[in-house]
Amino acid sequence: MMEYSHISVLRDEAVAALRLADGGVYLDGTFGGGGYSRAILEAASCRLYAIDRDPDAVARAETLRADYPGRFEIMPGRISELSEMMAARKAGFLDGAVFDLGLSSYQIDDPARGFSFRQDGPLDMRMGRDGRDAASIVNLCAESELADILYKYGDEKAARRVAKAIVERRKVQKFATTADLAGVIRGVVRPDKSGIDPATRSFQALRIAVNEELADIEAALEQAAAMLKPGGRLVVVSFHSLEDRIVKHFFAAQSGRVPAASRHDPAGLAPVAAPRFRLVTKSPILPGAAEIRANPRARSAKLRVMERFAA
Repeated sequence: MMEYSHISVLRDEAVAALRLADGGVYLDGTFGGGGYSRAILEAASCRLYAIDRDPDAVARAETLRADYPGRFEIMPGRISELSEMMAARKAGFLDGAVFDLGLSSYQIDDPARGFSFRQDGPLDMRMGRDGRDAASIVNLCAESELADILYKYGDEKAARRVAKAIVERRKVQKFATTADLAGVIRGVVRPDKSGIDPATRSFQALRIAVNEELADIEAALEQAAAMLKPGGRLVVVSFHSLEDRIVKHFFAAQSGRVPAASRHDPAGLAPVAAPRFRLVTKSPILPGAAEIRANPRARSAKLRVMERFAA
């Protein structure tokens, strides 16, 4: 397993938002490099469960298990399987849960994982080791389906042109590497004033599709919220608009901050359920200038917090 550095984004803010207490039970829903987990275990004499679908991350977690015997457990699997995993361990309810929805630097910086076009590697992008990889999508999906993926998950305005170029090229030679795919995309999408590489949006879209990330996030938020004790907090750090939109809308619905139905809409006659949560952050917490200078990948991060009402 190769060594890479990893910096947890908004770590101090996220851990502070949990309001940790000795004897509490907490969840780190996205272990990654373990930065959040270690900070939680150091801050309070608590019990912590962590989840990661990446076998490399699970292996890294063994260090924490040794450093905090009896207090830490890593659960291999997807965040959408949270309820099953916790039930199997008879873990009960949570005093707090945190999710850092971004990729870890271990995944981005390892060319063998195929997440980035900055170093050439196999066209993989799987967070785990199972299921279809990015090469399967690029080489096998119909042109219309591929265009839909690029537009829906990457907001790529040139999605149809990119999909057409990919399909034309794969007739001659299948795609196998990240550099190969990025080169074809750059031939279709021109650089804009943002300075973002033209392949960025398409690579994001493929990664989300490969890992079914958005559906996982929706399921994990529902399950984590249901497991929180009164006074428990749900803390989420997102990194792009699709993730943040899911978190924002979920928090708004749980806290009763949804528009009232029109008086002409029959749905407006139905009784409105009392909100179960309150928003702790009316607006997201953003990284400061110093953190962005130290870790440019933090620039798009947004931290949101909600708390379950006391019984």
